[in-house]
Amino acid sequence: MSLTDAPKIITARAQYDDSHTLERFLATGGNDGLKKALTMTPEAVQAEVDAASLLGRGGAGFPAGRKWAMLRKADVSYLVVNGDESEPATFKDHLLVERDAHQLVEGVTIASYALQVNQAFIFLRGEFALGLERVQEAINDAYKTGALGTNIFGSGFSLDIVVHPGAGAYICGEETALLEALEGKRGYPRIKPPFFPAAIGLYGEPTVVNNVETMSNLPWIVLNGGAAFAALGAGRSTGTRLFALSGHVRNPGVYELEMVKHTFRDLIFSPELGGGVPNGDVKAIIPGGVSAPWFYPEQLDIPLGQDEVAEQGSMLGSGSIVVMDTNTCMVRAAWRITKFFSRESCGQCTPCREGSGWLERVLWRLENGQGRMEDLDLLLDLCDNIAPGLGWPPQQTTICVLGPSIPSSIHSAISRFRDEFLAHITQGKCPHA
Repeated sequence: MSLTDAPKIITARAQYDDSHTLERFLATGGNDGLKKALTMTPEAVQAEVDAASLLGRGGAGFPAGRKWAMLRKADVSYLVVNGDESEPATFKDHLLVERDAHQLVEGVTIASYALQVNQAFIFLRGEFALGLERVQEAINDAYKTGALGTNIFGSGFSLDIVVHPGAGAYICGEETALLEALEGKRGYPRIKPPFFPAAIGLYGEPTVVNNVETMSNLPWIVLNGGAAFAALGAGRSTGTRLFALSGHVRNPGVYELEMVKHTFRDLIFSPELGGGVPNGDVKAIIPGGVSAPWFYPEQLDIPLGQDEVAEQGSMLGSGSIVVMDTNTCMVRAAWRITKFFSRESCGQCTPCREGSGWLERVLWRLENGQGRMEDLDLLLDLCDNIAPGLGWPPQQTTICVLGPSIPSSIHSAISRFRDEFLAHITQGKCPHA
C-alpha cells in the first residue's frame, strides 16, 4: 500500500535543523493559529476542536472536545499539559518538545483561551533536560513577542504558563498522580469519583489535563478548520498521529501518518518508514506501549486506528510500536516489561504493589534456568488476581490502570509462546542466550 498524501500537521517544521528557534517558527506560520483563535469566541474555538473529533493522544484516546465540555464552571480553573512521557519505547512527545516547543506553547495558549483559563502548567519528565530547556525558551520568547502574558496580542485575554519538571516517576503520567506531584505531594493516583480533574483537579479547582501531542494539533485545527482535520483518517480516528517505532526495524523513529489509512505492515515495512526487519521476520509486536497486549504476524494488516486496534483486543495507547523479530526471547521480553512496572508501581494498591513483585521474581527465575513446571499456572493465577479474566480492557482492581496493565505482556507471551517457557524449564537455561 502506498502512503497517503495527508499533510504533516505537527511535524511539518521538524524538517528544518533550526525548527526549535523562534525565527523558524515565525517564518513558517507560527502564531497564525493563535491570532485567528483570538478573533473568534471561545465557544467557536471549542466547536472547531469538537468538529475535528480530536482524540487525546496520551493513551486513553478520550475526545479532547468532550473533555473540555466537562470542565466545571468556576472562578478559578487550570489547564495542565501532560508531558511526562516515561513508558519504555515511547518517545513521540520528546520529538515535539525538543524540535517544536513553540508550536506546543501556541497550542496551550489556544486551549487556554477556549477554556478561559489564565494559568496553565506544562509537566515534563525531569530527566528530559533538553526538552525542558527548549520549552522554557519557547515560553520566554512568547512573553517577549506578546504571545503570552497580559493582554495577548491586544485581545484582552491573559495567560501565564509554568513549566514543572517531574522527579522521574512513571506513575506521574497518570493524570491525577500528575496533579498530586504538581501540588508538591507524592505522585499517588486519586480515586475517581469524586476526583475527576474536570470537577476537582489541581488545588481542588476544575482542571483539564491534555497531552503534548493533543495540544500541538490545535494551531492547525484552528487555521484549517475542524472539518479539514476530521476529513483525514476514518471513523473516530481522525487526523494524523505520531507513532514511535522501535525494536527490530531498519529505521526506528517517529512517523506522522494519517490514521486508519495505513496498517502496522505499512509502518514496519515501507521503505520510507520502518524499512523492514533486518534479521529474521516479525515474531510479535507491541502495538501501543508496553502495557498493551501483543499482536502477531497475522495481525500486521490491522489499520492504525483507535477502534480497529481495540476490536482486535489491544490498543494504540501511547503510540509506541515495538517490533520483536524471530530471534527474540519472549520470556526475557515479558520479564523486562514486568520488571519496569514492578519498579514504577507507586505502592498504593496491594494487587499492584505485591503482585508486580511476585510476577517479576517468577519470570526472573524462569529466564535464569530455575523455573518449575507449576510456574506457568502460578503466573497466570497471579495475573488473574490483578486483572480478573485477563481480558482487554482489563477489569480494575486498583485505583489506576497501571496494575491491571501488568498482566498484558505475560498473558500474551504465555498464550502464544508457551513452548519457549517450557524450554527454559526443561533445558535449565534460556535457549536464546
